[in-house]
Amino acid sequence: MELQIKVVLLAFSLSIVLALIIIPILRRLKVGQIEREDGPQSHLKKQGTPTMGGIIMALTILIVTGFLFITFKGEAEREIIKKILPLVFVTVGFGIVGFVDDFIKLVLKNTKGLKPAYKMIGLLVVAVAYTLYLSKVLNLGTQTYIPIIKQYIDLPIWFYIPFAIFVLLGTTNAVNLTDGVDGLSTSVTTIIITGLIVISVIFGIKEVALIGCILVGTCLGFLLFNLYPAKVIMGDTGSLLLGGAIAGMALYLKMPLILIVLALIPIIETVSVMIQVLYFKKTGNRIFKMAPLHHHFELSGWNENKVVSVFSIITLALAIISIAIV
Repeated sequence: MELQIKVVLLAFSLSIVLALIIIPILRRLKVGQIEREDGPQSHLKKQGTPTMGGIIMALTILIVTGFLFITFKGEAEREIIKKILPLVFVTVGFGIVGFVDDFIKLVLKNTKGLKPAYKMIGLLVVAVAYTLYLSKVLNLGTQTYIPIIKQYIDLPIWFYIPFAIFVLLGTTNAVNLTDGVDGLSTSVTTIIITGLIVISVIFGIKEVALIGCILVGTCLGFLLFNLYPAKVIMGDTGSLLLGGAIAGMALYLKMPLILIVLALIPIIETVSVMIQVLYFKKTGNRIFKMAPLHHHFELSGWNENKVVSVFSIITLALAIISIAIV
């Protein structure tokens, strides 16, 4: 536990230092947020806020991982650090896809960003590589833990691989949709990751606990600059990175199904968009004032801090439930 606390503090401190260096650079490069004119009017003042802040997260994760790799001398410790490398790969790999999209939109000033097909191909490559590594190289098998009944079931490999890829892509998209209010995605995902850390400690999966501690420290440092009013926005670089991290940890733990409870807020955000689109196409009317759901509450009179507080409290309760049912 002492090691985990040190890792959290190291990542937290480094994240703050990198933010203090990178945010002014993003501001000088005029890498600013582009707000939708049809969105909440209160968001128009965010126009120009430095974005692509996910760079801070990615660099923190890579530097802390590298530092631990160099400093760990014991055989057991070095074995753990080697095992977190695939988790770092899926996390930063998804972040790189988001970075390319952000770079095209914000630096090259192409508002369309990365073509959806190319973006999906990039995410798919990372997802397939990670899934195959887990099942074929690490030989974790296709066992999947069923919460509540607390048993593992063996999935056929032909089903497990597309299922795992779906979990990775679906979670990443869900976290991306949650990133629409200052501090919301960072707060919610930090709680989700903390829940996964506790579960990994219960089951003795030290490498997942370690990468989780790196992520929590990173997110907490970033959150100091991301809370309302945000001094930096994570962009797709950060949201895709965090989505990959959550899904990667859950799959490594053989517990992707726990995300149905633990990550319910991002799931609901995604479902609200799907309902809105389908209902509008069918009737020409809208169920929500705006989707994703956090915008509906904003337009209903909630300020951003209330949205973040309520969604975070709900996620905390879901994390406690998740820990109880595993």
